[in-house]
Amino acid sequence: MIALEQARQYLEQLGLAQAAAVLDSRLEAAAQKQAPYADLLADLLGAEAAARRARYLTTRTRLAHLPFQRTLAQFDFAFQPSVDERQVRELATMAFVADAANVLLLGPPGVGKTHLAVALGLQAIEHGHGVYFARAHDLMEDLRRAQAEHRLDRRLRVYLAPKVLIIDEFGVWPYDRSAATALFTLISARYERGSVILTSNKGFAEWGEVLGDPVVATAILDRLLHHSHVLNIRGESYRLREKKRAGFFGTPPTPPARPNRPDGRD
Repeated sequence: MIALEQARQYLEQLGLAQAAAVLDSRLEAAAQKQAPYADLLADLLGAEAAARRARYLTTRTRLAHLPFQRTLAQFDFAFQPSVDERQVRELATMAFVADAANVLLLGPPGVGKTHLAVALGLQAIEHGHGVYFARAHDLMEDLRRAQAEHRLDRRLRVYLAPKVLIIDEFGVWPYDRSAATALFTLISARYERGSVILTSNKGFAEWGEVLGDPVVATAILDRLLHHSHVLNIRGESYRLREKKRAGFFGTPPTPPARPNRPDGRD
């Protein structure tokens, strides 16, 4: 028993908290199976490695500021046949991150753009990449304010640090020229250094109007599209589908027939 307690203390001193916590149960299991010492050691170290990875993934996911957690397994490809499932599965290998390429998800509201962006973000975390999620309006307002306060370079570090930056809902609101130029600064700084996953309900031809400056819009698109994968999603809104299932968009009831007037007229 003294040796057991000493072993537990050594594990704790070495920072192997999970191995120390499961030491008793793993020793008992090894004794019942008459497992070799090497198997017991591998079992203890495996438990520690699994616990550390779980903590790593939890921390990375929290730091990513994702609005929710949805995986590719939860995406209904049958409901959105315009989405090339094979292309999405290829993106999930994270080869585009290794190439510092971008993913642009275009389509009307509710078709699953943010779901796919978040799912790819979770895959990137699984592969050991840093991820950061920001709504386009919040990001551009943050950059515009930092630029006005002469601290843009410092603020850009937040958006340059992650290997994958997710910009969601671009085009929902119009932006002024200062916000547009700040976004151009960010996209230029990330160009061929890190990946951007961007969702938008606007086609590329409309970006000049959204940004209030066609020249800046062209410059941003030039960098985003140079190394990119574009997915155009055309289909029904998931949210509307759920409303229909709940009966909110059912066939309106037929109004009752009005009785004829005594004089025979309607």
